[in-house]
Amino acid sequence: MTDTNYFEFFLFFFLTLLAEILGTIGGFGSSLFFVPLGQFFFDFQTVLALTGLLHVFSNTSKILLFRKTIDWKIVIWLGITSILFATGGALLTNVIDFHYTSLILGLFLICFSIFFFLNPKFSIQASLRNSVVGGSVAGFLAGFIGTGGAIRGLALASFNLEKSFFVGTSAMIDFGVDVSRTIIYLNHDYLQWSMLWYIPLLLVAAIGGSYLGKQVLKKINQETFRKVTLVLILLTGISLIVEHLQ
Repeated sequence: MTDTNYFEFFLFFFLTLLAEILGTIGGFGSSLFFVPLGQFFFDFQTVLALTGLLHVFSNTSKILLFRKTIDWKIVIWLGITSILFATGGALLTNVIDFHYTSLILGLFLICFSIFFFLNPKFSIQASLRNSVVGGSVAGFLAGFIGTGGAIRGLALASFNLEKSFFVGTSAMIDFGVDVSRTIIYLNHDYLQWSMLWYIPLLLVAAIGGSYLGKQVLKKINQETFRKVTLVLILLTGISLIVEHLQ
């Protein structure tokens, strides 16, 4: 391995770890940061496969760390539709290339994060209908473009869950979504054999980032947590648009 390859390897690991920490703090997973950053290193299909594996590892860590703070009613409501639509979205990646998906998602995230900033007391009732809609959209986007956690994050933020319940519930839903879509990605050979040595790196970053994110989460209050979540969503929306325009 050359010096350049070593540098890229450690840079990739650092960015993956950072994405995992931010994703844990925000409660909507690392893919919002990992997917745009990963495309500086690999092609889109490889990024999808790596993202799926990273999320399987990271959500397993979060479930263990936050196992006592999971709202199972919301998990069932959002989880079933999320998994079904994630499977459909993942299957579509093999036949459809939707050029404007990142742009639309970026605009959506910016508009909604600004809306919640301006309307801090706004909330959405944690009803079956709202959960099904939110789970469907988040699941489809996760399967199709690799990241749907922000949509679910917005829904869960609207339900005004306590921060630990927010992270634990989100991780439990995300776990089912990521297992289903990762199986499809791997079945379609999105991850080449030469990339298998990245799997231990993803595992270390997932466990380390989840742990460090939980420690940071303990030190911030509920209002700060909500603001951090919205800032991260806003920045991600901007990054998606910038990426699309390049």
